[in-house]
Amino acid sequence: MEKKPIELVLLFDFYGNMLTDKQKEFFDLYYNQDLSLSEIAENEGITRQGVRDAIVRAKNLLCEFEEKLGLYRRYGNVDEALEKILALAEDIKNINATNFLSTAIDDRARDIIETVRDLLEEGANYGV
Repeated sequence: MEKKPIELVLLFDFYGNMLTDKQKEFFDLYYNQDLSLSEIAENEGITRQGVRDAIVRAKNLLCEFEEKLGLYRRYGNVDEALEKILALAEDIKNINATNFLSTAIDDRARDIIETVRDLLEEGANYGV
C-alpha cells in the first residue's frame, strides 16, 4: 500500500534515525524541503536515479520498521486513549459539580485532567 507523504514524514519522525545518513538527507530534502530529485542530484553530484533509489529505499525501510515495530500506530492508540481519559475525567468533574459536590472527587478529577493534558502536550512537543 502506498503511503501518503504526510504519513511518510510522520514515519520519518519515528524511525528516521534508523536510516543511513544519505537516506535521511535525501528523504528530508525531498519530503520536508520540497527539493526535486533533479535538484538533489545536482547538489550531490549523483544521478537523479541514484537519488530516487535512495528515497525509495528509505520509504520502504520506514514502512518496514512500522510494520515490525508499530511505534507510530501505538502512539496513535495511546493518544486516542488519553483523549478519552481526558473527556471522561472532565465528565466526572462536571457530574460531581452538579450532583455530589465532593472536593475529593473534584481534586482527583482535576489531577487526572492535568496529568493527561501534560502527557498530550509532551507528545505534541515531540513533533509527532
